[in-house]
Amino acid sequence: MSAFSAHDHAHMARALQLAERGAFTTHPNPMVGCVVADGARVLGEGWHQRAGEPHAEVHALRAAGERARGATAYVTLEPCAHHGRTPPCADALVAAGVTRVVAACRDPFDQVAGQGFAKLAAAGIDVEFGLMEAAARRINRGFFSRIERGRPWVRVKLAMSLDGRTALENGESKWITSDAARADVMRWRARAGAIMTGIGTVLADDPRLTVRLPEGEEFVPPLRVVLDERGRLPAASALLTDGAAPTLAVHGDDIVPDYGDEVSAFAVRRLGPGLDLAAVLSQLGQRGVNELQVEAGATLSGALMAAGLVDELLVYIAPVLLGDRGRPLLAGLTPATMAERIGLKLLETRQVGPDLRLLLERA
Repeated sequence: MSAFSAHDHAHMARALQLAERGAFTTHPNPMVGCVVADGARVLGEGWHQRAGEPHAEVHALRAAGERARGATAYVTLEPCAHHGRTPPCADALVAAGVTRVVAACRDPFDQVAGQGFAKLAAAGIDVEFGLMEAAARRINRGFFSRIERGRPWVRVKLAMSLDGRTALENGESKWITSDAARADVMRWRARAGAIMTGIGTVLADDPRLTVRLPEGEEFVPPLRVVLDERGRLPAASALLTDGAAPTLAVHGDDIVPDYGDEVSAFAVRRLGPGLDLAAVLSQLGQRGVNELQVEAGATLSGALMAAGLVDELLVYIAPVLLGDRGRPLLAGLTPATMAERIGLKLLETRQVGPDLRLLLERA
């Protein structure tokens, strides 16, 4: 594979920027951006805007028109080679007459998985991939997780005081963080395919778990998921009465709860004091959830961490102190030695209003 030029890097960086414009609207499809260029000159660009609508390559080729003939197409993911809700993008690139395609990474979806590259190469198009691959995979970490691991990318959102407490001893927690932090959370919710909580949080706080963005910002409402092992979800809860987003209840396989017509449900086996969390994630992956945002109490958040099922922590730290009787960040983690501690890698630090936002992955 030849070395990529400075122009190649610049156009792929732009394609990645374009891809992220679909963060709130493309799931369960991946976010994809495309730039059609001739040397330094951009001829057309586009991004996948909504699932079921034209892909990034089609938008970019339409913008380029006849100028695409003999040009290079830069795309953040291997062009599709199959007929889904839209025709194959590989065919569109061949028909447009591009002579080179540079892709950031392969598409692991079994109906693509190298077939897009093969179709382009068979038409005499020079195909290269691997340019800025890590960044492209990072943007679509949920999609790659669902396809390659069979489960969503799990992000646990937490809000805590400077001394690591999430609520007072009596459970009061509204509000630890600022309005700015809560508005920021909405944008993370909007990119998730589902938001999950536990029945304890529902009974204590009756959350809506909806996305509330400024007027005019488009998003696909994430599925609301509640782990309700004993079938205690109240009929009057906001998850059932607020129709702003669909709700899915997960219960133990030894009961048959009556949720009525307002909620879908499935059963998984019990595992210890709760549900089989790995089975829950597998079921959500089968339902097309790429990114799962968990907004729950210490018990469920801690259980996911203890089970090794947390990929990312989104932590908001407020400059307040709640004291040593406050409730902990995560429950059930009991390392006996420093060698057993859970290591984390800090990816990003940002101030949001008066609060500090940390984005971390497991080391």
